[in-house]
Amino acid sequence: MTSHREAVPEHRRTDSDSAGGAHAARRPRRGGLAAWARETGIIVVSALVLSLLIKTFLVQAFFIPSGSMEQTLLVGDRVLVTKLAPGPLDVHRGDIVVFKDPGGWLPEQLPPDVPAWRAALTSVLTYVGLLPQDSGEHLIKRVIGLPGDTVECCDAQGRLMVNGVPIDEPYLAADAQPSELEFSVVVPEGRLWVMGDNRQNSQDSRYKQGDPGGGSIPEGNVVGVAFVTVWPVDRWHALRNPGATFADVPAPVGSGG
Repeated sequence: MTSHREAVPEHRRTDSDSAGGAHAARRPRRGGLAAWARETGIIVVSALVLSLLIKTFLVQAFFIPSGSMEQTLLVGDRVLVTKLAPGPLDVHRGDIVVFKDPGGWLPEQLPPDVPAWRAALTSVLTYVGLLPQDSGEHLIKRVIGLPGDTVECCDAQGRLMVNGVPIDEPYLAADAQPSELEFSVVVPEGRLWVMGDNRQNSQDSRYKQGDPGGGSIPEGNVVGVAFVTVWPVDRWHALRNPGATFADVPAPVGSGG
């Protein structure tokens, strides 16, 4: 407890005050360690709760495990994903989205060979948002077609077409073709057509056309839209939507847009 003497202005203190203060300074404060532990606990718990809320409703970090999005994203990159889209914000053509595997997109993965305590700690820290989510059951691709869009490969110049308009894709990996497979699909309502930027090294919607939805993914599986690469430091950059690529694409027929 703070003594009344500590509130006395310096110019009014007597010698006895100073002596008493010196003696008081040498006495251990009761409950000091307990108070410190309690305050530290409150700070840690508050930080964990805040991190969990941010991860749940606003932003989450993800780890890039494969080269399917090169050169935009490299293996080992960490990206931040806004969870406001889809939701308060819309998903647009050209956005890079993280989504849960709708089934059969990812090979079965064996659990990592690490000590049980480390696996548990990693799981907890990932859950509260202090570690980035690894590949797990998630994938990351670029949205090419929205519900109702017709996506086709390809025109006479080898470009993808969306709603009959050919698109030039500046984000493709060096020497990548827009697609080595020919296809023509109409994206069902409530679904998205997604492709990797490294087209010849990407298992994406093109290869799942026999699945329900014709290779498209449910919008409900989208975790959010990636908006920045935060790690490694020399790879920091914003992930901007290439709006010009899709600027001339009309709304799908019958959409009312």
